[in-house]
Amino acid sequence: MACISPDGKPTESGTKMLRALKSGLGSPEEIAKDAGLPLFRVRSGLRELTGAGLTTEASGKYEITEKGAELVK
Repeated sequence: MACISPDGKPTESGTKMLRALKSGLGSPEEIAKDAGLPLFRVRSGLRELTGAGLTTEASGKYEITEKGAELVK
């Protein structure tokens, strides 16, 4: 299940992850719990979201970018 649709917008699961990040959560485990998604899906989704420029990662913690925040207003 992809987190980015072909048109570059987040899918339902991608949106759940971005919302969790927007609320201040940062680790994959926290995001999985908040979004109600399996950890393996969150980890692969975060790689996808980071590749699309919607999140950034540093030392295992993720943050939503301005671009990502615009998509989950």
